Amino acid sequence: MTEIVGIRFNSRGKVYYFDPAGIKVIKGEHVIVETAKGLEYGECIRSNHMVEDDGVIAPLRPVIRVATSEDKKSYQAGKSKESEAFDYCVKKIADFNLEMKLVSVEYGFEGNKILFFFTSEGRVDFRELVKDLASQFRARIELRQIGVRDEAKMLGGLGVCGKVFCCSQFLTEFHPVSIKMAKTQGLSLNPTKISGTCGRLMCCLKYEEAAYEDLVKKAPKNDAFVDTPSGKGTVINVNLLRGNVKVRLEDGFDTTLKTFNFDELDVLGGKGRRAEYIQARNEGRLEEAGFKPSPPPTEQQPQQVKPARLAQSEKPPHRQNNIRNDNKQNAQAASGEQGSKHKKTHGQSHAEHAARELEKSLNPGNKPQPMEGAHKKPNSKRRRGGKGGYGGQGSKGGHGGNKGNQASPNSSKPKTE
Repeated sequence: MTEIVGIRFNSRGKVYYFDPAGIKVIKGEHVIVETAKGLEYGECIRSNHMVEDDGVIAPLRPVIRVATSEDKKSYQAGKSKESEAFDYCVKKIADFNLEMKLVSVEYGFEGNKILFFFTSEGRVDFRELVKDLASQFRARIELRQIGVRDEAKMLGGLGVCGKVFCCSQFLTEFHPVSIKMAKTQGLSLNPTKISGTCGRLMCCLKYEEAAYEDLVKKAPKNDAFVDTPSGKGTVINVNLLRGNVKVRLEDGFDTTLKTFNFDELDVLGGKGRRAEYIQARNEGRLEEAGFKPSPPPTEQQPQQVKPARLAQSEKPPHRQNNIRNDNKQNAQAASGEQGSKHKKTHGQSHAEHAARELEKSLNPGNKPQPMEGAHKKPNSKRRRGGKGGYGGQGSKGGHGGNKGNQASPNSSKPKTE
């Protein structure tokens, strides 16, 4: 077992392990440690604790001392000079017309070294710039080129989710992110939607990659030919988080898409297996091709019988009024139809009566023969106002009276209107 402490040199930096060298360091205290760059001022993130020997890389550098007030003043003095060095370097980059972007400046704890961090799309010849900076600050100058992710980590900001960048908040080192992760998670492959502010793929794609990979192993792929409780079909859509798929059945019983869980499916193959199934089904040799017969189609549920209409007394008052109005309209319509039928029959009786009168005038001694297909005259008399009608001169309006059916002996022609 080895005793170590965790030290971090800036708020967004990586945690490094050091040998406490017998010093009890409390979390949050500032200490002076020995590094490859010399003495550095850092903050304790994790106090003294024991780890396995295989968990550390030997040899560990020691902790020199807990930071004193003088150490803190020296550190603050170096921080105050960083803004001045940053402005001067930006001006010189413009003077030398260099294609580089200055990101940050860091002063060493001892004050004899200055680090300039910059980004560039290619290689930059900054030898003249280094000479100018060294003569200006009288210290050792180091220019270090970094990537766009390191730039975002140093500058900070808000991501598309509305939160602080993960790299500047809690990520200590960058993990490789690929476009395959976005494809596995079913995200849009549009670079503008899966890229962060730095222009690279978002670091959060890595967080759930292991969970999605485990789900993909259990789920069938799109266009897979599967056997379901309702028959064989083709997978149309896969929902990894809910653990179900949408299947289009191939047996013709139901053309709608149905949803099934992963454990309800039996993957038979891909598009080639589906073509074999269709050919074997058309030829009637499913069992020979190794396919189990599909279950029979489920019977359709009987339609629900509508409840009988309520009696008029059981219906609300406003419904009873509507029923009365409907009955009245139906009665008027029926009476209208009967009236039209009566008018038609009445017209036919007029024509028959005129024919009989004409036959009497031509054969006064013979009785008129009933016409073929003629209807019998109604016994009931209908009163009509006014004189005349279809009877003789002595008839009083009624065309169906007995007197009206006899021709006048003195007249040679029937009187008709």
